[in-house]
Amino acid sequence: MTKLAVFSSKNWVINSFTPLKDQYDIDITYFETRLDSKTASLAKGYEVVCIFVNDEANAAVLTQLKEAGVKLIALRAAGFNNVDIEKASELGIGVVRVPAYSPYAVAEHAVGLLLTLNRKYHKAYPRVRDGNFALEGLLGFDLHGKTIGVIGTGKIGQIFAGIMKGFNCEVLAYDKFPNDKLSSQGIEYVELEELYRRSDIISLHCPLTYETYHMINEMAINTMKQGVGIINTSRGKLVDSNAVIEGLKKGKVGLLGLDVYEEEEKLFFEDLSDAVIQDDVFVRLQTFPNVLITAHQAFFTREAVGNIAETSFSNIREFLETGKCVNQVLPRK
Repeated sequence: MTKLAVFSSKNWVINSFTPLKDQYDIDITYFETRLDSKTASLAKGYEVVCIFVNDEANAAVLTQLKEAGVKLIALRAAGFNNVDIEKASELGIGVVRVPAYSPYAVAEHAVGLLLTLNRKYHKAYPRVRDGNFALEGLLGFDLHGKTIGVIGTGKIGQIFAGIMKGFNCEVLAYDKFPNDKLSSQGIEYVELEELYRRSDIISLHCPLTYETYHMINEMAINTMKQGVGIINTSRGKLVDSNAVIEGLKKGKVGLLGLDVYEEEEKLFFEDLSDAVIQDDVFVRLQTFPNVLITAHQAFFTREAVGNIAETSFSNIREFLETGKCVNQVLPRK
């Protein structure tokens, strides 16, 4: 029986993982704490460690895991920027991920952020509850005919682009590897600067790499239209928070929807309602009336959670039985 340590365990993880443990012959121990250098010792005696987006598997942590006997890190997420892949390979620790738990969930959430910010649903709801039926401050705009810029046209970006085409928007796209199928559907691939310059709304659907870190920065924002809308459901560090705050102050950024935040590991997935938030940048973002932040919930649908659990266990079985996995993350050559 495989021994599995699951870090950052919440009820949704326990409820989705536990029913599958007998089917895959896995003995699971759930740790509510995140994986980092202080908690890595908890993995002693476990073959596999399962982690989420804000767990930390840097070189120091990986060394501790190797000493503890860990053979495999199973990410229950698509992104792997929180794992030092080169160091894992050097130590002989496999890394597997869940590349597509539900691209529809994330794309639909991005659309939801855009619609809410535009039509002010989040402001209208409490007003009506309080008996205030005035329309002042609720003015939006037609999405019909607007130009939407999609950065990253993997599965999520493709679905988001398709939804925007359904609104009769003009869709521009940027990706290092353009998709001919999207081009045939009337989506225009352009260079990044042109996308910034022409788009009314920009939605990010790309991984975090050295190239994409803070791609939404002061220079990029200055290139954009006055009042541009920015939606980020990918990785927090794609957006320079301080630069976007300056853009909001000047009116250059008209709408900002975030499901991720560059320092989210100190905040998200915890109940801090009785605490004083110490992140001044995050608190500043919340003061703007045209900013909407959700706490990394874009993936969170029944279908996605089920796929995460099933794929995670399938990855573990495949790797331990064969020494490799179709969803394995390998170092860059």
